[in-house]
Amino acid sequence: MKVGLFIPCYVDQFYPKAGIATLELLEKLGVQVEFPPKQTCCGQPMANSGFSHLTHDIDELFVKSFEKYDYVVVPSGSCALHLKEHLHSTKNPAAAERLRARTYELVEFLTDVLKVSSLRARFPHKVGVHQSCHGLRGLKLSQMSELVAPKFSKPEQLLSYVEGIELVELTRKDECCGFGGTFCVAEEAVSAKMGKDRVSDHVQNGAEYITGADLSCLMHMEGILNRQKSKVKVLHIAEILNSFEG
Repeated sequence: MKVGLFIPCYVDQFYPKAGIATLELLEKLGVQVEFPPKQTCCGQPMANSGFSHLTHDIDELFVKSFEKYDYVVVPSGSCALHLKEHLHSTKNPAAAERLRARTYELVEFLTDVLKVSSLRARFPHKVGVHQSCHGLRGLKLSQMSELVAPKFSKPEQLLSYVEGIELVELTRKDECCGFGGTFCVAEEAVSAKMGKDRVSDHVQNGAEYITGADLSCLMHMEGILNRQKSKVKVLHIAEILNSFEG
């Protein structure tokens, strides 16, 4: 299979190591990966701000850049969900529809397409897993705690293959961190308080690292951790799955 790797804006600008880890991890698993150099933003910030009618050119560029690939893999739950639900094209609607069905967030690609059942990875640390809202309720990466249904967590499933890791049990494991894209700008005080509550849950339960599938959420919590002068760090899940700490 041939995969087109889509790297979201904030990963490219602020957390390039997560993008590199995603590439290296996929290649270790035998996937042929290419990075279309003309790719840009997926259009999610504009759409979330009520300007979806202005994303036309972005959509057309995305379709043109990625239509030749079997799959598109995205190390971001929110961007993946946006593409799955909102990618459209007037020039090539069939290609856009196909891409919506073949776009995967990294975790779901590893579990649902590659069927990964083992990893050559080692990360001897206590880790808290943040379930971002888009991944949890949009992509169904984990079971929602408000449902009376069998529990599952695709991120935790993959992390369980990592040697030496200890996943800490959180008190409120699928509560929103408060980032919410433009919500953190429009409702700054509420967003900050929600983020402090999420950080506190991880810290009080002994996490050395906080991981997840959405670096936007992790960035929000990292800002709070830094202001608190905490030693707890954040890492995208790809960086842990690709890690081999001695």
